Amino acid sequence: MSELLTLTALSIVAAGFFVGIVVGLTGMGGGALMTPALIFLGVGHTASIVTADLTAAAIYKTGGAITHAREGSPNLRLAGWLIAGSVPMAFIGPYLVSALTDDTEQLEQTLKLCIGIALLFAASTYALRLYINLRRVRSGAATPSENPPIRPIPTLLVGMLGGLLVGITSVGSGSVIMIALLMLYPGLSAVKLVGTDLVQAVPLVLSAAIANILIHGLDWALLIPLVIGSVPGTLIGSRIAPRVPQSVIRRGIVVVLTMSGVALLFKAGLHPFGEGQETLEAIVVALVGIVMLVLVPVVWGLLRKQHGLPMFGAPTVAELEKLPGDRKSRKAAKART
Repeated sequence: MSELLTLTALSIVAAGFFVGIVVGLTGMGGGALMTPALIFLGVGHTASIVTADLTAAAIYKTGGAITHAREGSPNLRLAGWLIAGSVPMAFIGPYLVSALTDDTEQLEQTLKLCIGIALLFAASTYALRLYINLRRVRSGAATPSENPPIRPIPTLLVGMLGGLLVGITSVGSGSVIMIALLMLYPGLSAVKLVGTDLVQAVPLVLSAAIANILIHGLDWALLIPLVIGSVPGTLIGSRIAPRVPQSVIRRGIVVVLTMSGVALLFKAGLHPFGEGQETLEAIVVALVGIVMLVLVPVVWGLLRKQHGLPMFGAPTVAELEKLPGDRKSRKAAKART
């Protein structure tokens, strides 16, 4: 019991609670926020953090998946093809990394490098999703379809890539697979998209968690406070979601993911300015955040202009986020262009 009342345990509870709220609000950012947060807190080895995060995700994602399944929102056939690809690769992924080295320090650096790259990849998928929806507004979106024809091979490959990424880094079960589904099945409604992704994510993270537990063991001192914080955080986030501007939070997440990804690359041993330049590296991370806050809106505006839209204004980012297969959102967006 005393282990749950230490400063380290309380910091894990706080991190889990905060990230849980963000996940409940937006449906994104679980592993992508939790894993780097725990790494920067220095609460354990990277492998132990990845294992605990995956195990906690298997617990709190199950509740969301059951809710969506009861409401009939998942496309179970599509989820089945994703699971067929993701579950085996999520199990194999940790073994592939472990086969690279048996040196603990080298394993730490390898995992941090992989997680850093995965975070930058996850951040880029959000921007790609908005751009795809922007193009749909101008060219005419695909006809909504609750049960589109399944494309087995591409779907299987998406599942395999997502599974490998999650198995190694715990990042990508939502962001990476979601954008791939959006590209493969443009007519799938937003509710179906989220429901399908949640249903396939449960066996995916469970498979990855089991493999990591078999290799690295399970640190209960990490897992218990993580679950204590993340479960109520997710429930609270879900309840207040309708009253919170999710679009702003999602954009904030992208900035945080990018900064975290760059910082982890430095921690993994990539030192472009030479060894012992931690202060300069911290300045670079801060500059990345500032550049994203200032320049990204300008680049976005130029992309809009390229597609015959005003640099700023309707359709807003919030409208574009809700666009996939959503008739009301599409009509609102197109009516304002």
